[in-house]
Amino acid sequence: MSAIQPPIWAAMIATFIRRHGYSVSILDAEADNLDPEEVANVIGYLNPKLAAVVVYGNQPSASTQNMSAAGEICSSIRNHSGQVKTILIGGHVAALPGRTLREEETDFVADGEGLYTLLGLLEAIGSGNTDYDKVRGLWYWSDGRICNSPAAPLIKNLSDEIPESAWDLLPMDKYRSHNWHAFGGLPRKPYAAIYTTLGCPYHCSFCCIQAPFKSGESAINVNPNTNTYRFWNTDTIIKQIDVLVNKYGINNLRIADEMFVLNRRHVDQLCDMLIERGYDLNIWGYARVDTIPDQESLDHFKRAGINWLCLGIESTSQRILDDVDKNYRLPELVQTVENIRQSGINILGNYIFGLPEDDMESMQHTLEQAIELNCEFANFYSAMAYPGSALYKLALDNNWPLPSKWSGYSQHSLDSLPLPTNYLSGSEVLKFRDAAWNTYFNNPAYLKMIERKFGHKTLLDISKMASYSLERLY
Repeated sequence: MSAIQPPIWAAMIATFIRRHGYSVSILDAEADNLDPEEVANVIGYLNPKLAAVVVYGNQPSASTQNMSAAGEICSSIRNHSGQVKTILIGGHVAALPGRTLREEETDFVADGEGLYTLLGLLEAIGSGNTDYDKVRGLWYWSDGRICNSPAAPLIKNLSDEIPESAWDLLPMDKYRSHNWHAFGGLPRKPYAAIYTTLGCPYHCSFCCIQAPFKSGESAINVNPNTNTYRFWNTDTIIKQIDVLVNKYGINNLRIADEMFVLNRRHVDQLCDMLIERGYDLNIWGYARVDTIPDQESLDHFKRAGINWLCLGIESTSQRILDDVDKNYRLPELVQTVENIRQSGINILGNYIFGLPEDDMESMQHTLEQAIELNCEFANFYSAMAYPGSALYKLALDNNWPLPSKWSGYSQHSLDSLPLPTNYLSGSEVLKFRDAAWNTYFNNPAYLKMIERKFGHKTLLDISKMASYSLERLY
């Protein structure tokens, strides 16, 4: 039932490296359903100068959740193809570079977004130079000790340096959209995802979006209290979409930006271009409750093919929201949902249970409000202290229990371990989350709305989805 998403960061990195004269291959172990040993066998056959294991995921939190598999891949490459050097790149890796190098069987670690680091390392390897302190943003072993070089800067001009993703290196026929993205009997393939911006200017304490960018920000003297937010120009973006539609037949498209609906001019220009082309696209993207524009703009989004907006609602307790720097007012929420619905756009509501000030009463209030809002789909998360987030630092400072393995940071894993709150254990939070999910997707009012909007087959699909239970250790 899950989506299979293209590895956007790997595809962008491949483009950047190819534009500097290197040949690149991408092995998408997830799409090709390869286990770590099979990956190592392919790497041994290719015998590259360097194998970059890219641990970004398709949302910031996925990087930590993917570390278990990434670590196993590095170990398999070392065991089967020991002559091939490896580097780990990604959000989790950038948040914990020293720990990653100590714990994983890899030769190198990148402490930033990784592009300049990877390029510098390839140049060093090609020249036979092992003086790695000249490779910016690199962590490595030297004489039995961990060393690191000065931070690498961020890519300044995304449109010039990474004008497209290396779609030709990916198995494009294997990607499929989320189940909800195709409600109403739409085909889930073909599917693709792109970025139009990188970063987020907000500072929600539970979010780790800026982890791969902070060292690069320091290298270009950005105020440490400021988050960078970089754009591709809309001409570059529409060229990517042209290729995806005309060459690969894409109709389902995800805008993967952490905050797509923010800069109105940027979004409106892109929508104008999409409307002009008349593409029949099924697009979704992220928005905040307090960044949704007026009704006219929402209608404009819908004409461009934006059929879903995902709102970071998180909690419906103002006390909880204020504590995690989610600075919207609750009366805005109901009006925003109503405005989006009037435009004909569907809503995915994202909720988080177990934020530091949550108790049973506040979580129950959030669930009741979620049921009342009755969004076309909903994600219920447990609060996790992902490395790179302010919440992770807070957890360490307060000696709060954290998962013993990276798999424990996954929302769906057997050993999932959310943070405790000031009033509840992590186990209590997780039990509530799982019960809330069942309550929402078995709610008669929700099921009635689904059948009315999307038809009986979608109703049956929802019922099948809701019939599954997650295995938990609690």
